[in-house]
Amino acid sequence: MSGRPLLVVGTANRKKGRELAELLSPLRLELATLADFPTAIAVAEEGETFAANAVLKAARQARHLAQWVLADDSGLVVDALDGAPGVHSARYSGPQATDQSNNRLLLDKLAGTPLQKRTARFVCRMALADPSGTIRAESEGTCRGRVLFAPQGASGFGYDPLFEIVEYHRTFGQLSPLVKECLSHRARAARLLMPALAELMDSGKWEVASRQ
Repeated sequence: MSGRPLLVVGTANRKKGRELAELLSPLRLELATLADFPTAIAVAEEGETFAANAVLKAARQARHLAQWVLADDSGLVVDALDGAPGVHSARYSGPQATDQSNNRLLLDKLAGTPLQKRTARFVCRMALADPSGTIRAESEGTCRGRVLFAPQGASGFGYDPLFEIVEYHRTFGQLSPLVKECLSHRARAARLLMPALAELMDSGKWEVASRQ
């Protein structure tokens, strides 16, 4: 450990963990993911909204680990599908869903839908909990685009290869990590949360909560 305050990013997805580590790099934090904690629990996403799920994951994991935890709930909201897959984005094609099976199902559901009606947005809701499980900060970021007819690009994860940023004529699967860091829903949510993180650290509240 570096001696810096420890923040646990509430995901075992190493790609997402690396993405968040880059986004939060301006802060003086030591970052870990759930993959670094063998005793981490699986928190059921029982909420009906991104906000509810982010709070559930942050609070329960923080209490269990007795650590500061930053959790997010993210997903794709497709207008032509009345907001689906939404909070079910990660499990859209069932309990054993993979990125590939989710993408296939999404394309099947949108079959016959013209490009101009395939508008969508990515949503990311973040919640920060202290070691007692108390929520100390929340934020939400969105990124608008549309769903293409076939995957384009091999970068990113989830629905990234299908989600085109119209102004760039590129999907998240094609855009460089640097550009994605500026545009993505997760980047926007992280930027909105960073002032609260900095205030907690600078005021000494982080250290006090860590000792309790």
